Amino acid sequence: MLPTLALLALIQLPDSGPVFDGRQHQLHVRIPRVDTTVVVDGVLDEPVWQRAARLVGFSEYQPVDSRPAEEPTEVLVWYSPTAIYFGIRAREVHGDLVHATHADRDNIDADDYVQILLDTYNDRRRAFLFGVNPFGVQQDGVRIDAYAGGAGGTSGGTSISALNVLNGNVDLNPDFIFQSRGRLVPGGYDVEIRIPFKSLRYAGGKVQSWGLNVLRRVQHSGYQDSWAPAIRASASFINQSGWIDSLTDLRRGLVLDLTPVVTDRINGDTTGGGYRYQTGRAGAGEIQLGLDAHYGVTPNLSLDGTVKPDFSQVEADVGQVTLNQRFALFYPEKRPFFLDGLELLDSPNQLIYTRRIVSPDAGAKLAGKVGPWTIATIVSSDSTSESATGSHPLFGITRLRYDLGPTSNLGFVGTTKEDGGQFSRLLDLDAHIVHNRIYFIELQGVATWTHDTTGFHRGTLMQATWDRTGRDWGFHLNATGIAPDFQAAAGFVNRTGIVNLSYFNRFTGYGERGALLETVSSFQTISRVWSYDGFGRQAAVEGSESVNLQGTLRGWWQPNVSLQRNFYRFDPTSPGYLGTPYGSYRVRATSVPTDTTTVPFAVPAMLDNLFTLGAGLTTPTWRQFTGTASWSYGAVANFDEAARGTAMSLSGEVDLRPTPAVRIAAQYSRLTIHRRDGSWFSSEDIPRLKVEYQATRSIFFRVVGQYTTLRSDALLDPASGDTLIVAGAVVGPSTSNELRVDWLFSYRPSPGTLIYLGYGASCSAFDAACAVGRQRSRTEDGFFAKLSYLFGL
Repeated sequence: MLPTLALLALIQLPDSGPVFDGRQHQLHVRIPRVDTTVVVDGVLDEPVWQRAARLVGFSEYQPVDSRPAEEPTEVLVWYSPTAIYFGIRAREVHGDLVHATHADRDNIDADDYVQILLDTYNDRRRAFLFGVNPFGVQQDGVRIDAYAGGAGGTSGGTSISALNVLNGNVDLNPDFIFQSRGRLVPGGYDVEIRIPFKSLRYAGGKVQSWGLNVLRRVQHSGYQDSWAPAIRASASFINQSGWIDSLTDLRRGLVLDLTPVVTDRINGDTTGGGYRYQTGRAGAGEIQLGLDAHYGVTPNLSLDGTVKPDFSQVEADVGQVTLNQRFALFYPEKRPFFLDGLELLDSPNQLIYTRRIVSPDAGAKLAGKVGPWTIATIVSSDSTSESATGSHPLFGITRLRYDLGPTSNLGFVGTTKEDGGQFSRLLDLDAHIVHNRIYFIELQGVATWTHDTTGFHRGTLMQATWDRTGRDWGFHLNATGIAPDFQAAAGFVNRTGIVNLSYFNRFTGYGERGALLETVSSFQTISRVWSYDGFGRQAAVEGSESVNLQGTLRGWWQPNVSLQRNFYRFDPTSPGYLGTPYGSYRVRATSVPTDTTTVPFAVPAMLDNLFTLGAGLTTPTWRQFTGTASWSYGAVANFDEAARGTAMSLSGEVDLRPTPAVRIAAQYSRLTIHRRDGSWFSSEDIPRLKVEYQATRSIFFRVVGQYTTLRSDALLDPASGDTLIVAGAVVGPSTSNELRVDWLFSYRPSPGTLIYLGYGASCSAFDAACAVGRQRSRTEDGFFAKLSYLFGL
């Protein structure tokens, strides 16, 4: 094992440039401008690297902040007229423990890696993220502080920002063009990076000042180090970054990218009897031609257009348990046209969700920043297949933000969906105000106007949030009211007609470095939900209290245990099976199956004291293995029968990396529900297996198999055990099974230039023959080909 001082001497160059020590708060960096180029090969041997500015003095950020980093890291940085260059020398004091694989783009979370954060607008709100593992495999995206209401890249719902600030709200969907190469060296690894200015948006002007931070993840310990000494007691992580000062005369040149896309599909299904194939989208033999265009209007403003964009869904969405779910589930955006600049559309309560534009024919997008204004707007027409009137639905989406001070802002959202004579329109005003460094207040008011086949409707949404992100103590207090007629046709608001009050509290303790228990956090949550019309006059219709204990043990073991209590009130208007109100349920005597006499269903007033115990464990990230598992058991509401039940939930994932080029991910989710008398009611199982082989940096093979089986018993009256009649019919036992297998060959030398060849099949039973193209139990399948080429002008 090499001593730390020897490693530090090893990574320092004899004629090195100016040194900027993060722990000494030397955070204003001046980097040399050199009119030259280098070969990006991971070998930092060109003379220009000796003149580069040197970033040293990293501090630990996770799991405990404000400690000197254990592993020495040095980052060299300089720029030419057309690009900024980074050289990374990352060393290990604990021996040969570097984790590195030949992974697909963005898939380096199990490796050691370094992330460069460039806040090119210097607004301390968002930053471009450029990550690399020890082989130079790339990861890129955007890191944001303020919102978790992602327009497509992150899950919906209200953020618990006391957690998000600590862990980072990162969207890895955008892809940027940059060059990187890395190599393992004695005692660590070196990486060389070139980021062209053409790949960035930044403020205009001859002299630039950018925000800068560098993060390093060390997998054998689980630690994350930061060059800028970030602390956890802050409402903003990005606001704690350093600066690159006095960048001058940056030359982007013409930023015009044209990406023609050719796709073809051959789809087969059982429609019309037998098994038939149909090619193309509109008819037999049709090849789909599309075009994406990107134009840098100014360094800070870009214009994008698309014609016939491909969905780029080359594997099935990860299965989510749908059993006993009352509301729609969220699935992320995947289409390249929508992904670029997607973070600029984020808003509280997810008022913008780009997957609402299901099958667009064409679209245009303007995004960027002008002075204190952040701008993002989309206009797109959708296919007639998504219309209620037979026309082409037209979407208009605009998101504006105005900077207030260093971290606060005002926001505006305007959306419309015009469909023939029908429409759905929305206007929003929101504010995010940071005060006293560790607190923020978020306010939002939204109005919607909808005209559909049922008439004209007005709706509102109001929200107020107060958050404290402290090192040892944090809280998140939220109040939200959503009117019954609120409709966000371009957003993802999956529950309306409610008022919700919730309080989240966190206490965190820290152990000494090397102690068995490095951190322990206790989370307490209280939530109450009222019907919108009954708020202030009636009792809450549901609520919960929970306590969760999470720990980080030495080596990055992460156990957790939780206890939760829930209650639910029912009334005749509450939605039950497939949204049918309980008041329309009827009961028929099971003992006389031929008797058509029915009586009204006695809707229970309340299910109380539904206690659930949960536990989970995540292993350290070893070189060849990572695992996580969670379990819960307790009383639940069986919403189909409006009855008390018992549920057991189990989920787990194992990631195997037997070689640097092979990755195997096995996932399993199971939920079972039993009635109060112990009899079985329903179960859902979803095993999923993904195998990936990275043949070269550009060539990638993948196969994904997912099997979903859902079984339910007949609906019975919980009081008598007799048959329930819902919507005039008996709901009998049901079973559904689906095996989905997707194969993919990918050649992607750079973002925008790629070849995809794929095959996917769905089967009505677990049938291995279905996965290789035989019909047997197959319900649908399809061959898929995509070719695109990026022309950068």
